[in-house]
Amino acid sequence: MDDFELLKQEVNQCTKCALSTTRTNVVFGEGSQNAGIMLIGEGPGYYEDQQGRPFVGKSGQLLDKILDVCGFTRKEHVFIGNIVKCRPPNNRDPLPEERESCLPYLYKQIEMIEPKIIILLGATALKGLIDPNAKITKVRGEWLNWNDRLVMPTFHPSALLRNEKLKQPVWEDFKKVVAKYRELINKEHYSKYC
Repeated sequence: MDDFELLKQEVNQCTKCALSTTRTNVVFGEGSQNAGIMLIGEGPGYYEDQQGRPFVGKSGQLLDKILDVCGFTRKEHVFIGNIVKCRPPNNRDPLPEERESCLPYLYKQIEMIEPKIIILLGATALKGLIDPNAKITKVRGEWLNWNDRLVMPTFHPSALLRNEKLKQPVWEDFKKVVAKYRELINKEHYSKYC
Protein backbone atom coordinates (compact mmCIF):
# COMPACT_ATOMS: atom_id res chain seq x y z
CA MET A 1 0.00 0.00 0.00
CA ASP A 2 1.44 3.41 -0.96
CA ASP A 3 1.75 6.45 1.31
CA PHE A 4 -1.30 8.11 -0.25
CA GLU A 5 -3.52 5.11 0.54
CA LEU A 6 -2.10 4.97 4.08
CA LEU A 7 -2.96 8.65 4.54
CA LYS A 8 -6.47 7.99 3.23
CA GLN A 9 -6.91 5.15 5.76
CA GLU A 10 -5.70 7.42 8.57
CA VAL A 11 -8.10 10.22 7.55
CA ASN A 12 -11.02 7.79 7.23
CA GLN A 13 -10.48 6.71 10.85
CA CYS A 14 -9.89 10.20 12.25
CA THR A 15 -11.64 11.22 15.47
CA LYS A 16 -9.59 14.35 16.27
CA CYS A 17 -12.58 16.70 16.35
CA ALA A 18 -16.32 16.63 17.01
CA LEU A 19 -17.16 16.49 13.29
CA SER A 20 -16.22 12.81 13.38
CA THR A 21 -19.28 12.11 15.55
CA THR A 22 -21.81 13.59 13.10
CA ARG A 23 -20.39 12.57 9.72
CA THR A 24 -21.76 9.85 7.47
CA ASN A 25 -18.58 9.60 5.40
CA VAL A 26 -15.15 11.18 5.44
CA VAL A 27 -14.46 13.09 2.23
CA PHE A 28 -10.75 12.50 1.67
CA GLY A 29 -10.73 14.12 -1.76
CA GLU A 30 -10.42 12.78 -5.27
CA GLY A 31 -8.53 13.16 -8.48
CA SER A 32 -5.08 12.47 -9.84
CA GLN A 33 -2.25 11.91 -7.38
CA ASN A 34 -0.04 13.55 -10.03
CA ALA A 35 -2.33 16.53 -10.57
CA GLY A 36 -0.83 19.78 -11.73
CA ILE A 37 -3.73 21.59 -10.08
CA MET A 38 -5.25 21.16 -6.63
CA LEU A 39 -8.62 22.70 -5.85
CA ILE A 40 -9.44 23.31 -2.21
CA GLY A 41 -12.94 23.99 -0.89
CA GLU A 42 -14.18 24.57 2.63
CA GLY A 43 -15.76 21.26 3.59
CA PRO A 44 -18.24 18.62 2.54
CA GLY A 45 -21.95 19.41 2.22
CA TYR A 46 -24.89 17.03 2.50
CA TYR A 47 -24.34 15.17 -0.78
CA GLU A 48 -20.59 14.95 -0.27
CA ASP A 49 -21.14 13.52 3.22
CA GLN A 50 -23.56 10.95 1.78
CA GLN A 51 -21.25 9.84 -1.05
CA GLY A 52 -17.81 10.41 0.49
CA ARG A 53 -16.77 12.44 -2.58
CA PRO A 54 -16.00 16.17 -2.91
CA PHE A 55 -18.15 18.56 -4.90
CA VAL A 56 -20.97 16.27 -6.04
CA GLY A 57 -23.97 18.52 -5.36
CA LYS A 58 -25.11 21.50 -7.45
CA SER A 59 -21.93 23.46 -6.80
CA GLY A 60 -19.91 20.39 -7.79
CA GLN A 61 -21.82 20.08 -11.05
CA LEU A 62 -21.04 23.72 -11.78
CA LEU A 63 -17.38 23.17 -10.89
CA ASP A 64 -17.24 20.20 -13.30
CA LYS A 65 -18.64 22.43 -16.08
CA ILE A 66 -15.98 25.06 -15.37
CA LEU A 67 -13.23 22.43 -15.38
CA ASP A 68 -14.58 20.93 -18.62
CA VAL A 69 -14.53 24.29 -20.40
CA CYS A 70 -10.91 24.70 -19.26
CA GLY A 71 -10.01 21.26 -20.61
CA PHE A 72 -9.44 19.77 -17.16
CA THR A 73 -10.82 16.52 -15.72
CA ARG A 74 -10.93 15.20 -12.17
CA LYS A 75 -9.25 12.01 -13.32
CA GLU A 76 -6.23 13.50 -15.09
CA HIS A 77 -5.55 17.16 -14.28
CA VAL A 78 -6.85 18.03 -10.82
CA PHE A 79 -7.16 16.80 -7.27
CA ILE A 80 -10.06 18.20 -5.24
CA GLY A 81 -9.85 18.47 -1.46
CA ASN A 82 -11.24 20.54 1.39
CA ILE A 83 -10.05 22.43 4.47
CA VAL A 84 -12.00 19.91 6.59
CA LYS A 85 -12.77 16.32 5.60
CA CYS A 86 -16.06 15.94 7.48
CA ARG A 87 -19.31 17.84 7.03
CA PRO A 88 -19.98 20.58 9.58
CA PRO A 89 -23.57 20.27 10.85
CA ASN A 90 -26.08 22.27 8.78
CA ASN A 91 -23.24 23.26 6.43
CA ARG A 92 -21.96 25.89 8.87
CA ASP A 93 -18.39 27.19 8.47
CA PRO A 94 -15.81 24.91 10.09
CA LEU A 95 -14.76 26.09 13.56
CA PRO A 96 -11.11 27.09 14.14
CA GLU A 97 -10.40 23.93 16.15
CA GLU A 98 -11.94 21.76 13.41
CA ARG A 99 -9.76 23.42 10.79
CA GLU A 100 -6.65 23.02 12.98
CA SER A 101 -7.37 19.30 13.47
CA CYS A 102 -7.77 18.71 9.74
CA LEU A 103 -5.18 21.01 8.13
CA PRO A 104 -2.22 18.64 8.70
CA TYR A 105 -3.99 16.11 6.45
CA LEU A 106 -4.40 18.74 3.74
CA TYR A 107 -0.73 19.74 4.06
CA LYS A 108 0.26 16.07 3.62
CA GLN A 109 -1.94 15.79 0.52
CA ILE A 110 -0.34 18.90 -0.97
CA GLU A 111 3.13 17.56 -0.16
CA MET A 112 2.37 14.18 -1.79
CA ILE A 113 0.58 15.51 -4.88
CA GLU A 114 2.97 18.43 -5.39
CA PRO A 115 0.59 20.57 -7.47
CA LYS A 116 2.11 23.50 -9.33
CA ILE A 117 -1.15 25.46 -8.97
CA ILE A 118 -3.59 25.60 -6.04
CA ILE A 119 -7.06 27.06 -6.56
CA LEU A 120 -8.81 28.16 -3.37
CA LEU A 121 -12.58 28.00 -3.74
CA GLY A 122 -14.10 30.60 -1.44
CA ALA A 123 -13.35 32.54 1.72
CA THR A 124 -13.07 29.57 4.08
CA ALA A 125 -10.37 27.94 1.95
CA LEU A 126 -8.51 31.26 1.64
CA LYS A 127 -8.66 31.93 5.38
CA GLY A 128 -7.80 28.33 6.27
CA LEU A 129 -4.75 28.02 4.05
CA ILE A 130 -3.37 31.56 3.61
CA ASP A 131 -4.52 34.06 6.23
CA PRO A 132 -7.45 34.05 8.69
CA ASN A 133 -7.95 37.77 8.02
CA ALA A 134 -7.82 37.60 4.21
CA LYS A 135 -10.86 38.79 2.25
CA ILE A 136 -11.83 36.83 -0.86
CA THR A 137 -13.31 39.97 -2.44
CA LYS A 138 -9.91 41.71 -2.16
CA VAL A 139 -7.56 38.95 -3.37
CA ARG A 140 -9.61 36.83 -5.77
CA GLY A 141 -8.10 36.71 -9.20
CA GLU A 142 -4.60 37.57 -7.95
CA TRP A 143 -1.76 35.06 -7.93
CA LEU A 144 -0.49 34.51 -4.39
CA ASN A 145 2.60 32.61 -3.34
CA TRP A 146 2.26 30.02 -0.58
CA ASN A 147 5.14 27.67 0.26
CA ASP A 148 6.62 28.16 -3.22
CA ARG A 149 3.33 27.29 -4.90
CA LEU A 150 1.14 29.54 -7.00
CA VAL A 151 -2.29 30.04 -5.48
CA MET A 152 -5.36 31.48 -7.20
CA PRO A 153 -8.20 32.43 -4.85
CA THR A 154 -11.63 32.62 -6.47
CA PHE A 155 -15.26 32.48 -5.43
CA HIS A 156 -16.79 29.18 -4.37
CA PRO A 157 -19.14 27.66 -6.97
CA SER A 158 -22.02 27.88 -4.47
CA ALA A 159 -21.59 31.68 -4.46
CA LEU A 160 -22.05 31.64 -8.25
CA LEU A 161 -25.30 29.73 -7.82
CA ARG A 162 -26.53 32.47 -5.47
CA ASN A 163 -25.20 35.40 -7.52
CA GLU A 164 -24.94 35.15 -11.32
CA LYS A 165 -22.78 38.30 -11.45
CA LEU A 166 -19.87 36.35 -9.94
CA LYS A 167 -19.64 33.97 -12.91
CA GLN A 168 -17.68 36.41 -15.09
CA PRO A 169 -14.97 37.14 -12.48
CA VAL A 170 -14.56 33.40 -11.82
CA TRP A 171 -14.27 32.76 -15.55
CA GLU A 172 -11.51 35.40 -15.73
CA ASP A 173 -9.73 33.66 -12.84
CA PHE A 174 -9.90 30.27 -14.55
CA LYS A 175 -8.59 31.75 -17.81
CA LYS A 176 -5.52 32.84 -15.82
CA VAL A 177 -5.22 29.30 -14.45
CA VAL A 178 -5.34 27.79 -17.96
CA ALA A 179 -2.65 30.23 -19.16
CA LYS A 180 -0.43 29.40 -16.15
CA TYR A 181 -1.05 25.66 -16.66
CA ARG A 182 0.22 26.02 -20.25
CA GLU A 183 3.21 27.99 -19.02
CA LEU A 184 4.21 25.62 -16.20
CA ILE A 185 2.88 22.18 -17.07
CA ASN A 186 1.75 21.59 -20.66
CA LYS A 187 2.13 24.23 -23.34
CA GLU A 188 -0.05 22.09 -25.65
CA HIS A 189 -2.99 21.95 -23.21
CA TYR A 190 -6.28 22.18 -25.12
CA SER A 191 -9.22 24.17 -23.83
CA LYS A 192 -12.43 24.87 -25.73
CA TYR A 193 -12.76 28.53 -24.86
CA CYS A 194 -9.44 29.88 -23.63
